[in-house]
Amino acid sequence: MADDTEILREIWNGRIPVCFNLATSEVSTVEQPQPYFMLLPRNSYLPLVTDKLKRNFQRAVRSEAGDEMWFDYDDEPLKWHFPIGLLFDLYGNPDSLPWNLTVHFKRFPEEKLMHCPGEEAVESFFMASLKEADFIKHRGNVMNSMQGRDHRQLWNGFKNDRFDQFWEVNKRLMANTEPFRSIPYRIYQADQQTYIQEPIKPRSDDDQLVSLRDLMRQHLPEAFPSGSNDSVCRVVVQGVEPPLDTPLQFLSEHFSHPDNFLHISVLRR
Repeated sequence: MADDTEILREIWNGRIPVCFNLATSEVSTVEQPQPYFMLLPRNSYLPLVTDKLKRNFQRAVRSEAGDEMWFDYDDEPLKWHFPIGLLFDLYGNPDSLPWNLTVHFKRFPEEKLMHCPGEEAVESFFMASLKEADFIKHRGNVMNSMQGRDHRQLWNGFKNDRFDQFWEVNKRLMANTEPFRSIPYRIYQADQQTYIQEPIKPRSDDDQLVSLRDLMRQHLPEAFPSGSNDSVCRVVVQGVEPPLDTPLQFLSEHFSHPDNFLHISVLRR
């Protein structure tokens, strides 16, 4: 089990300063409403942390029943089911803060975004991701052995940003008395609508630890050529660029999001 609590807590406490502005074309009041500033948890999802924002901007919009709030950055609609930190790693710039996002209540981009009818949809998605990650690591044995109160503790600890409450249960999902059967990960690129996710074991056939570089060369050989340590791309996980020789097992234990997946952003230099 990952026992480096300081690393886990540091990852958990990651925050992104965000400035929200209501889309000018949707303002129905005389004056444009003031920007709304928030410090958002990297690990959370936009629908879980923007209730106050919604109430603030709805006053300036001629909204109708059923209007759904959504966000874009530089005209790129942001998927609510991607962790906030992942969205920032893909589209934001750490040298230009706060991150400026536009808030919309009209013209929902059906072809690019899933609807989010409420918190229940986020909970359902999050718990399904946890179960999928556990199946990849432990054939689903850990989640299946838990009781309903354990599942509720995972969700409430995550939703309410309570590290100790969440990790009291999550440590069972990260147990590695033997290496994980496979590593739960997803590889994202800003110019691609889909992510890469295929089974990969933490150790190779000759019993060597599989590294982040091995994973990149398997899926993106043009960007990470064999026989060279140079690459045209950067690899970002949880806002940092880990050495490419870092074992996937270590990254999975320490840098996974609360859904137990490694969300890996590949960015052009």
